[in-house]
Amino acid sequence: MAGQPWGELLAFPAVCPAGYGYGYGGGGGGGLRRLREREFPRLRGITYLDHAGSALFPESLLKAFTDDLRDNVYSNPHSQNISSKLTYDTIEHVRYRILQHFHTTAEDYTIIFTSGCTAALKLVAEAFPWIPEGTKQPSSRFCYLTDSHTSVVGMRGITVSMNVLSVPVEPKEMLLSEKNRLPPEEQNCTTPHLFSYPAQSNFSGIKYPLSWIQDIKSGKLCPIKIPGKWFVLLDAASYVSTSPLDLRVHQADFVPVSFYKIFGFPTGLGALLVNNRIAPFLRKTYFGGGTAAAYLAGEDFYFPRKSIAERFEDGTVSFLDIIALKHGFDVLERLTGGMENIKQHTFALAHYTYTVLSTLKYANGAPVVHIYSDTDFSSPDVQGPIINFNMLDENGEVIGFSQVDKMASLYNIHVRTGCFCNTGACQMHLGISNEDIRRNLQAGHICGDDIDLVDGRPTGSVRISFGYMSTFEDAQTFLKFIIATRFSKSDTEVPFQSSVTKLTTESVRSPVRDDCPSCDNANTLAPRVHILDRDLWENSSAAMKTIDWQPPATASESIRAAVSETAVPTCRRGGKPITVTNIYLYPIKSCSAFEVAEWPVGNQGLLYDRNWMVVNQNGVCITQKQEPRLCLVNPSIDLKQNIMVIQAEGMDPISLPLEENTGKEAVICESKVCSHRVKTYDCGERIADWLSMFLGRSCRLIRQSSDIKNNRHQKNTKGLAPATSISLSLVNEAQYLLINVASILHLKDHISARLEEPLEIEELIRRFRANLVISAPESFEEEEWAEISIGSLRFQVVGPCSRCQIICIDQQSGEQNKEFLQSLSAARGRKTNFGVYLMNQPLHSSFPDILSVGSQVLPVLKENPEIQPPPSSEEKCSG
Repeated sequence: MAGQPWGELLAFPAVCPAGYGYGYGGGGGGGLRRLREREFPRLRGITYLDHAGSALFPESLLKAFTDDLRDNVYSNPHSQNISSKLTYDTIEHVRYRILQHFHTTAEDYTIIFTSGCTAALKLVAEAFPWIPEGTKQPSSRFCYLTDSHTSVVGMRGITVSMNVLSVPVEPKEMLLSEKNRLPPEEQNCTTPHLFSYPAQSNFSGIKYPLSWIQDIKSGKLCPIKIPGKWFVLLDAASYVSTSPLDLRVHQADFVPVSFYKIFGFPTGLGALLVNNRIAPFLRKTYFGGGTAAAYLAGEDFYFPRKSIAERFEDGTVSFLDIIALKHGFDVLERLTGGMENIKQHTFALAHYTYTVLSTLKYANGAPVVHIYSDTDFSSPDVQGPIINFNMLDENGEVIGFSQVDKMASLYNIHVRTGCFCNTGACQMHLGISNEDIRRNLQAGHICGDDIDLVDGRPTGSVRISFGYMSTFEDAQTFLKFIIATRFSKSDTEVPFQSSVTKLTTESVRSPVRDDCPSCDNANTLAPRVHILDRDLWENSSAAMKTIDWQPPATASESIRAAVSETAVPTCRRGGKPITVTNIYLYPIKSCSAFEVAEWPVGNQGLLYDRNWMVVNQNGVCITQKQEPRLCLVNPSIDLKQNIMVIQAEGMDPISLPLEENTGKEAVICESKVCSHRVKTYDCGERIADWLSMFLGRSCRLIRQSSDIKNNRHQKNTKGLAPATSISLSLVNEAQYLLINVASILHLKDHISARLEEPLEIEELIRRFRANLVISAPESFEEEEWAEISIGSLRFQVVGPCSRCQIICIDQQSGEQNKEFLQSLSAARGRKTNFGVYLMNQPLHSSFPDILSVGSQVLPVLKENPEIQPPPSSEEKCSG
């Protein structure tokens, strides 16, 4: 609440009485802190609030499991040897343990192991004894609550193929379902119908009544008024992660679960608990290894095993993962005392967080967040430890979930954003119509991307969720993050407008280098390199190999014609043209910039730009997000000596040849780098040892191969030329990133005011890691361009660069300051766009094209719809 002391508001006991059961074993918060330190040391400095996505495994679970594997020999349970028998018996013991956990026995339920909850749902859809349309009997119906996971809704794909109708049922309709109660004579119909609903919504955390199970099966409740016998599928995946489920009382016919939701390990293992009354009626068409009692290879003869579990567990089960479950149950019980304690503990945290979050208001009385909830968080029997919300500004406008996620990452807070594989609940709570979904898809938004607002309306939200190891400190850290980002000087901040058409002449600052863009001054990141003559270029064999492209003549001509038709020199501000003021390349992805005065252009952009990258021991790219000290690694290219020299403080310089070698070849694909596989090779032990010593972690340097035939990191870009495929280096989104000095000046003033200390423009330029810096007169006018030309080169503007936390890293010291991304968000109207991506297709010439500082930039505005750039992905950053 505005004006209220934060310390008093955030005090845990004042908001959450001890009766809610925080902590375990009577030790209260102290005991829980010791548990965290002992079992989850990897969480130091991390606030993990995505337990609904996955629980985290404790150290003692891994130790107990690995000790078990060291002490015993487990082999394929389908064999008959001693180790096989041990495996089989252990698996049966785990089945018993699972039934015990859910307070039932083998007399009532059968455990069928699957790869997860989704596979269990698919199994039900395929095996249920449906009666299709068109038979003499009344046909079956598949009904599901609209507040269901995608995997439940996806069952209708199978039922449709079986000619069975699917009927979605909204939660509010269930409250009226008693009106659909069937008369006794219609309840005698034996046509089987299936109704599926979640025990707990993975969107809002509401717990739907478990009493529905018996009410539906008895005919007291009826999702739709149709004769037949109803069976119930209870999606328990979200519910059982933090709540006890008693199947003696609530005897659903099918209960799918995923065990990583409970223990965090193992992943890829789930189960379907099948009520034995329906089990004999399940149908099976496919049979795999281990499921057949007998079959003939030459005739259509197959006889299944008697056991329901063995009949449906095709192939060898994941027996080592199943054995890990035993230790999961043991450790969970030992650490917490059981699921009832977890239920009380996690709800205490959710109740506290909800209470404080719903209290926060701006000075004008407007709420800071809009919480999407079906309850008032008054009871753990109706509400799980999930809080779903969108952050609002002082005017009540939604701040996109992608923006909130980026801000949370600055505080090392792990949340989840989007629609959480629950489109039905997302539509219901956010007021998104079916037509909105279709329209958003046409606008480029798909599930799981970062397009958080379309026409100012949210496409998803933010979700936090607590787990059994969550603490009061986790909740408080999250709330302090909300307060820090929404109340720090917020009343005095006026966001800058992002559209150049709304900027007045008086508000525009003069660019730094109007007088002499190519002269030396303080705005320097590294010594500039000049290409002295073309002989040097011609003599560089490595360079010639990289610049071996053959653009289609028709494509080149189409670009030249399109640009020459509309591009005119932009001479504003006393006749001064737009010019290139700085050129930077980044030979090693996420390492320091290398500034040059002029540089050759290759088929992937600036020659040698992001041709190398640092990877960890698993071959996964390391960026400054994971290792800020990468910015202290300074590579430079010496074209004359044909080497790359790498320097870092306290280390002897090391050099690598520019020509490719025949070192160890590796094929990698890192999703944030490429959409296809990239051919790379390892640069050897010497540089790997050098980097590992400097960074203090095991890592290696790999280089992208210049074999364009096999290097498939390419981007199909509309507008450049028909069917043009642009080859990329190890960049994320495009060949070039361009920023404008005038835009930097706008942001500089804003950040300096928030920091209350002077800020050098050179530091900001370094943080934004651009390839090209230009001196356009108006801030952010580059966002209004469709194309630009620089000399003989033509570039298409393919979209804005949406910034991540890397701009918070000082590129000279490696120190981080959260204020930079927050200030950018405030300055850009809650977006983090800064700079634009460019793609080029060089034209034919006898010499390679050269980009030079001081060159004139000729823009083409977006006014011509035929050459407007396509929408670009917003998740990328310069790396």
